[in-house]
Amino acid sequence: MNNDRVRKILPWVSTPLILLVFFLAWEVFVRAFEVSPLVLPPPLAVLDSLTEVVVDPETWEHAGVTAAETIGGFLIALAFGVAVGVLLGKVAWIELSLRPLIVASQVVPKVALIPLFVIWFGFGMTSKVIMSAMLAFFPIMLNVQLGVRSVDKGQREVMRSLNATRWQTFNHLELKSTMPYVFAGMEVGIVLAIIGAIVGEYLGGNEGLGYLVVRTLNELDAPALFATIMLLSVLGLVLYFAVNSLKRFVIPWHESVYGQHDVNG
Repeated sequence: MNNDRVRKILPWVSTPLILLVFFLAWEVFVRAFEVSPLVLPPPLAVLDSLTEVVVDPETWEHAGVTAAETIGGFLIALAFGVAVGVLLGKVAWIELSLRPLIVASQVVPKVALIPLFVIWFGFGMTSKVIMSAMLAFFPIMLNVQLGVRSVDKGQREVMRSLNATRWQTFNHLELKSTMPYVFAGMEVGIVLAIIGAIVGEYLGGNEGLGYLVVRTLNELDAPALFATIMLLSVLGLVLYFAVNSLKRFVIPWHESVYGQHDVNG
């Protein structure tokens, strides 16, 4: 009982303490080595700037744009990733034929494609959504393909011996066996999706938090730059935990979910 209580309370105690130690070390480092505020501003200056950024309505407009680009790209990647992953997982000859093309498309530096997207789709949201989708697609597709191939053959035989229909086999065996892999890909994909949106905004955008990063950099406003980066981190955490929370509702029976409950008490 005591161990369960400690496990439940520990994250709420350890995380703030780690953050406190980090900011104290940051403050000591800046003061001890007399670091220029243009290079590394003190934590209090960053927190003051963060307060100003948060209360500015323009910030939330940019944050909404980045969130929309990320979610849009992620959903596109999820749809195509699941479809392609299932196809490649079930049809071996298609997988052998398309694998070189898929791998080749992923090894191309995505940053090099942004000028093309800007030419083709302009500086608006479309090019950022496509960039976001491209980065999120590959891990989702790979995990779905692995999940389709990981369905236990013995369990398939059991379903056949019970004269289960194709729909029953899919619903009770294949779907439940594949869903944990789908969510594993989604958790990686949502992180890469926000990276894709930010990189797109950074190199070819006029709105979004990535654009704010460029603007504060050009203004040499280091505290505002750090504050914007913190907002980006918060947005990424919110989207990641949204996917993680969805997993608890869709596959509550899986070890990755109830194992967390055991650890958290």
